[in-house]
Amino acid sequence: MRLVEKPKDPPSDLALVGVYMFGPSIFEAAHAIEPSARGELEITDAIDRLIESERRVEPHIVKGWWKDTGKLEDMLEANRLVLEDIEQRIDGDLDKASRVEGRVVIEKGARLERTVVRGPAIIGAGAQISDSYIGPYTAIDRDVLITGSEVEHSIVLAGSSIRDLHARMEASLLGKNVSVSRSEGMPKTLRFLVGDNADISIP
Repeated sequence: MRLVEKPKDPPSDLALVGVYMFGPSIFEAAHAIEPSARGELEITDAIDRLIESERRVEPHIVKGWWKDTGKLEDMLEANRLVLEDIEQRIDGDLDKASRVEGRVVIEKGARLERTVVRGPAIIGAGAQISDSYIGPYTAIDRDVLITGSEVEHSIVLAGSSIRDLHARMEASLLGKNVSVSRSEGMPKTLRFLVGDNADISIP
């Protein structure tokens, strides 16, 4: 038994899903291997080293679907697949001017004012959304602030804020604690892939 990374002629229809559990022996194996042609220590080489050293290595077959999330498009597609299975649950607060349509989850502590949410979508605990539109296939994490904006088919992570965007933000991923706000002038469509702790002002 051995692991083969991205072979030209695959020996089976199985793939490594990138989930591993190791004991301390993995450190010894990592010290014993050489960097690959990419100049990196490959996890598959370390596992092969464990096998060669007759250490205990057990594979497990994961049932169900699997999605590689190495690119923005893949992450958005995985988000879409997960949201397809949610059932409506409203534990947060909506004012009388707000409404939800379809399968929407609003977690406890979230507050919506003058906002429309069209599912499937999820609004995390402590999120505050006002004068906004949240479209299908959007996941809003905890403690996110959105005011005067439209967001659709996107992922917004914890602590981020989106303010007064007079164009719809779509197919985007914002990391934690990102701030996106409007300045003078405006394009018609916005798409972002932004890491944590960024501050963006749109001209």
